[in-house]
Amino acid sequence: MKGLLIIDDDEGVRRSLLRALKKEPYETHVSASGEEGISFIQNSPQKISTVISDYKMPGLDGLSTLLSIGEINPSITRIILTGYATMEAAISATNQRIDGFLTKPFDNLELKLKIHEIAVKKHLKQFVSEQIYHKIVSNSGFLSPSTSEVSVLFSDIRNFTEIVQNASPIEIADFLNDDYFTPMGEIAFEFNGTVDKHIGDAIMVLFGSPVSYADDADRAVMSAIRMQKEAERINGVLAKRKGFHLSIGIGISTGKVFSGILGSMRKKEYTSVGMPVNIASRLQNIAEPGEILICERTHEKLSQPFDTTKIDPVYVKGVSEPLSIIQVNY
Repeated sequence: MKGLLIIDDDEGVRRSLLRALKKEPYETHVSASGEEGISFIQNSPQKISTVISDYKMPGLDGLSTLLSIGEINPSITRIILTGYATMEAAISATNQRIDGFLTKPFDNLELKLKIHEIAVKKHLKQFVSEQIYHKIVSNSGFLSPSTSEVSVLFSDIRNFTEIVQNASPIEIADFLNDDYFTPMGEIAFEFNGTVDKHIGDAIMVLFGSPVSYADDADRAVMSAIRMQKEAERINGVLAKRKGFHLSIGIGISTGKVFSGILGSMRKKEYTSVGMPVNIASRLQNIAEPGEILICERTHEKLSQPFDTTKIDPVYVKGVSEPLSIIQVNY
């Protein structure tokens, strides 16, 4: 835990929480209102990993405050502090993607343990995509396997080994997390895509699993276009700030896949397998920097008039016939 922010209009409660947490191995900060707390997070978005906010406050209430903070930094653990009179409202808040709640009055030891428990749960949730987590929760802990048509997007950084050959491991991790995985993952989430996995410097995104829409192919292509434009923007910043270079190739394929939980008894993951996954990966491999390549089935499923160009069919590994390929222009 990097740091903890307490938001409460009652100075006595702020002091009590500070005393209770003074020996904990993280820096603790306080704000007297929701507006002040949001401003603190805006100015220091990476300084705080956990926020505790009183539920009932003048002005902006605790729930609205925490929802706003989640929009600034979704990785922050957000906890509602409430009296027993508003317990029902606090429980309801957890259904709005608030991570947990604490009750007043509080026992110091129980308070510390509860904060730790909620923060750990939040951290573990980030090991699966948000859509998959909520699907499991809404299905009483069970996620049924299925066969369905999905659009699979693969994105990969061009010349990654050459780009990072002189960088330290920490610099490489910061580059991948801050300048690639995070912005591209947010774009996928905006278009209701599910980030299936990160493979080295590649990202696999599913449109149509575990939640499907009639326009999955459209959203996959729109996501790819936004990713390429965002990569161009980030690349301009990187040239001045780090010396890294970000250019990506993207491949999209559509077709029937099996989606379900795969793995051993001790390590499992929800993923999709099938030929469309392989083809999307192959298309990504042959895409030039800044290029988006889609298969013919994806093109057939598009309901919007994207600017596309059909290019010469190519042979790809694992496919016996030459593959019809369409380039998306943007």
